Amino acid sequence: MVTLAVETLAVSRGGLPLLEGLSFGVAGGEALILRGPNGSGKTTLLRTLAGLQPADAGHIAPGPEALAYAAHADGLKPTLTVAENLSFWAAMFGARAIDAALDAFDLGPLRDRPAASLSAGQKRRVGLARLLVTGRPVWLLDEPTVSLDTAATAAFADVVRAHLARGGAALIATHIDLGLDAPVLDVARFRATAPADRFGAAWA
Repeated sequence: MVTLAVETLAVSRGGLPLLEGLSFGVAGGEALILRGPNGSGKTTLLRTLAGLQPADAGHIAPGPEALAYAAHADGLKPTLTVAENLSFWAAMFGARAIDAALDAFDLGPLRDRPAASLSAGQKRRVGLARLLVTGRPVWLLDEPTVSLDTAATAAFADVVRAHLARGGAALIATHIDLGLDAPVLDVARFRATAPADRFGAAWA
């Protein structure tokens, strides 16, 4: 059963077409790795799937209510502690328990520390731990291992595997080999033809 289905999607950034004719599916228990050079549209694609910007064309199922998005920004309130940040997000998604999320990313020793005092890697771990309190089946991950050391990257990969084992799905934009048994989708294959390109082609 397909958990995430994308059909003939077209996306743009700032009015500039980036991708078009993009179709793929990610079933429960599976991950899909997004690849492509910087500026190719990976982040724009993930933001569109997450409902943060409209698509130019195409169809996405399910809607944003089934998706959890981990972006470049960690989305932490600096004056709140690690536990308070996770509790805030858990309440937003109708959950209460945060202990599993703390344990998965080895955040127990940091639970009472204000987010403002955390290192970049620690903030990243808290940001990723939010995924575990959403209860949402599809994870959209944009370069999730940025600022993580080797041990934290391995722990994150384990968290993704556990999510897949529970029937969840993940779409991950990354250049890091996470050791997942997952196919790769190169978004550069779907680069949109800009109006200037079309004009040039017509006169070639």
